[in-house]
Amino acid sequence: MPLTLLTKLGPKTCISLVIALLLPGCSTSKDEMLPHGDSTMLDVWDQGTTGSIGSAGGRQLLDARLALRRPLESNQGSTLEANSAFTRTSQNEIYSQFKRLPNPDLVMYVFPHLAGSDPAPVPGYTTVFPLYQRVQYAMPGERTEDY
Repeated sequence: MPLTLLTKLGPKTCISLVIALLLPGCSTSKDEMLPHGDSTMLDVWDQGTTGSIGSAGGRQLLDARLALRRPLESNQGSTLEANSAFTRTSQNEIYSQFKRLPNPDLVMYVFPHLAGSDPAPVPGYTTVFPLYQRVQYAMPGERTEDY
């Protein structure tokens, strides 16, 4: 029955009927939606989080949460130093993955001798040089300590 009634009405009448039915939904006043009162934002917040204004249980819960929070103005210098051992940097990443193989220093004594095409005396001296010419690195996972 209602469908036959809509088909008898014209399209302009149907559109105006739909608009007439939808407009009262938008006719809410500002004072109904946002009532004015003596409550502060803290009271509104407490009411929204605890369910009632000024409830003792909600205040105790808020005080307990504040006691557990860490202060924001902590000593940043000591925190950075304490965390630096656990922070990944490119340097400690390379040193931890690619360990340096031992390259022992050799101490050599050079006896006094004559050197050059016109032999000149050179006094004896001690020198230190590495066993290997270049620094060698172990592959990741390769064991570097003694068995």
